[in-house]
Parts: sequence; structure tokens; C-alpha cells
Amino acid sequence: MNTAIKINKESKGENFPKLAYKKDQLFNNLINKKNSMAVVGLGYVGLPLAVHMASKFKVIGFDLNEGKVLQLLQHKDPCNELSEDEFLGKDINFTANDEILKNAKFYIVAVPTPIDDQKKPNLTPIKSATATIAKYLKKGDCVVFESTVYPGCTEEICVPILERISRLKFNEDFTVGYSPERINPGDKKHTFTKIKKVVAASTKESLETVSKVYEEVVIAGVHKAPTIKVAEAAKVVENTQRDVNIGLMNELSKIFSHLNINTKDVLEAAGTKWNFHNYFPGLVGGHCIGVDPYYLISKAKEMKYTPKLLEQVREVNESMIQHIGVQLERRLFSKRFRKQQVSILVKGIAFKEDVNDIRNSKTAELCLHLISRGFNVDVHDYLVEADEVKSRYGIDIVKTPKKEYDAIILAVDHENYKHLAYYDYLKNGTSETIIFDVKGDKKDRFPEEIYMSL
Repeated sequence: MNTAIKINKESKGENFPKLAYKKDQLFNNLINKKNSMAVVGLGYVGLPLAVHMASKFKVIGFDLNEGKVLQLLQHKDPCNELSEDEFLGKDINFTANDEILKNAKFYIVAVPTPIDDQKKPNLTPIKSATATIAKYLKKGDCVVFESTVYPGCTEEICVPILERISRLKFNEDFTVGYSPERINPGDKKHTFTKIKKVVAASTKESLETVSKVYEEVVIAGVHKAPTIKVAEAAKVVENTQRDVNIGLMNELSKIFSHLNINTKDVLEAAGTKWNFHNYFPGLVGGHCIGVDPYYLISKAKEMKYTPKLLEQVREVNESMIQHIGVQLERRLFSKRFRKQQVSILVKGIAFKEDVNDIRNSKTAELCLHLISRGFNVDVHDYLVEADEVKSRYGIDIVKTPKKEYDAIILAVDHENYKHLAYYDYLKNGTSETIIFDVKGDKKDRFPEEIYMSL
């Protein structure tokens, strides 16, 4: 049914056009399960979203990966974020057949938005997902995007694709919304329902519909942004701010390494002031914090503005791989080791703790850097898929580390690693084995003469 009949041209002072809609007919049909919603992309963002939505709505969960869909049909989450019990009692149909999408009236796009080799936005996944939806778009439908993009992308890139393929008219026949994902993989405290959702839409009526949909499942509620561009910018700023703050800590850690000062000691002292914000140095990887700033940088340059601070922060954070390598080499050479004889154990290769995701893993890049420098490197990580690590990085995962490594890098603080004591590491080393603690929070567990950190 066409719920968007005509545009009300008397829209002075409004940020969006007024359309004559029947009072929330789309939402009512969704909550009464007369209509279905579809979640396109079932990764670490889309799957929790789809499963939680399915507690209140009739959901189609679509993903191109047939192997993943088969796992989901067996209530197995490839990302290890959801338990089997969380699938129970949910009204959801997992499929890799895009024709099923024709049964939906409300679409949510949750596909990756990576960067290319030149660190430019790679919009191929979101364009492809949009084109797939457009084939089945009908009058009265609403398409909401959750993927992180630069400000303007939804309306400048996605909407024209929807119009061209569907032959429908934006804000007359269909509407769009934007609600940036805020999932924090591996975090069991700040889960989907407990994180406030920013929502925006192309019309006043569709904003109400989108808000009501998310409010049904998000306990923390929603924040209504005035425009889609504002919501897009808010998301990229969230991650850019964190990138900048970590970048400052990484720069300071480099300075303190020259001064022979422990960075963690400095931050603990500075943190006694009431308005000091606690951030720590480290490797910035994954598909959010280390990627999203490039979307803003790219858009800024398109507008003829060079964001020098953001570029410099990215340069600092990317340089930490070499910095760790140099620091470790200096310590090893001070003990008169020869490279060909040095064996290093790296604990953890996922991009962050308590996840099995290895995309844009800076620890993997650190391993490759050390291997290129001539060191013998073993990697242990009980969460990741060994075949995937081998395929993506050419690195073998060892199930049982050997004894007497010359150095052990505590790279990723998985749950099974974070409480290990000094004697646990002696099983894989000696009293002279160098311990490089990337996170820098285990100083009290090791003798000072073997301990290193950023």
C-alpha cells in the first residue's frame, strides 16, 4: 500500500519535507507482523541487530555468504557474539536468497564500509546492498542504513541507486533513514539494547517510524538527529575522537621511551586530576577506529580542506608497529642475541580482545614486520580460525607454544590471557625471556629487568 501520497509544500522551518502519511501505518503493520523487516548483512553488527529485532518483529536476515547462513540456521554465530539460546523464540528467517527481500517493507543495511589500498572509502559493499534492495523496493517502503559512512553518503550515493533501479521517487514513494551502528565486539556490558541509538530520517513521518522501531528493542532509547548528515557525522566523529586520543598517548609513549619513563606510571599520576581523561597507548586496528577517520579525511579533501590533525594522528597510530619492533630489537640486541636465533611468541592476533575477528589486525602486521626483520615468530590465539589467519596473512597459528622463547609479546588481552601470572609465562620462556606488554597493565607481575611496555 502506498502510504506516501503527496508532498506538503508548506514546510517552512522544517529540516525535512512533510508527507501525507496515514498515522504510522508502516510501524503498526511491522509491530503487528503484517509486514516484515529485512536486515541486510549479518556480521558483527547486523546479526545482533536482526536477532534483537526478531523479538518484536518478523525479520528476514539476509547475507550473501551461504556458509554463514547455514551456521545461523543452526543457531551458530560465526562471530561468537551470540549464544545459541539467544536465537530461541525469535521470529527470523535467515536466507542467502535475495528474492525473499521482496516480502519486506522496512530494510536495515548493516554491511561493511572498508577502505581500499589507497586508504580511500570503499563503498562497493554498501552500493551492492543498496542495489539489491532497490530491485524489490515498493511504494511506502523505508530503507535505514547503519553502515559507517562520511556525511552525505546516504543521500548522495545510496538514494540515487534506490531511485534509478526501483524507478520510484525519493520521499514520495519511499523514504530513507540512518542509524549508525554502535556495537562494541567482545563487550558483554555495552550490548545492543543498552546503547542509545542515534536515528535520523528523510521525512518527519519516517523519523517517527524509525524511532519507534528502534525504541521497541533498545532499552537505552534513541536520540533524534535533525538530519541524516548530522547522524552520519556523529558516528564518524565518535571513532575519530578515540583515534585522536589514542594517537596522543602513542606520541607521548614514544617521547617517554626516549626519556626512559614508563608511560603507565605517568598516566596514573596525571589521572589523579579530576578532569584528566584516561586513554592509553596501543595498536589501533580493526574495521572502525583505524578506518573511519579516512572517510572523514576523504570527504574533507573533496571539499578542498586538508584535515592535518587527523592525517597526522593516523600516521602516528600506523607507526606503532615499527616502534614496537624497534624497541624490542634494541632490548634483544642488548642481550647479544642474533636475529636468526631469536624466537618470539605473540599472544593474540585478533584485532582486539575477546573477539575472533582478524580484519585489519595490527598485531598481524607486527608479526609480519618481525618476520621480515629475520625473527622466528610463533602466534597463539585460541579464539581465531587458524585457516582464516593463514589465508589472510600467511601466518600459522600454533596450538601448543614451545618452551624457552626469547621474547613474549602480550598483544591481545583475551580473557584467558589477562590473568596469567609470571610463572605461567615461564612455561614458554626462561628467567631472561623479554616480556613486551602492549597494553601496559601487567607491570607488577614481572621482574623489572625483563618487562617492556609502550
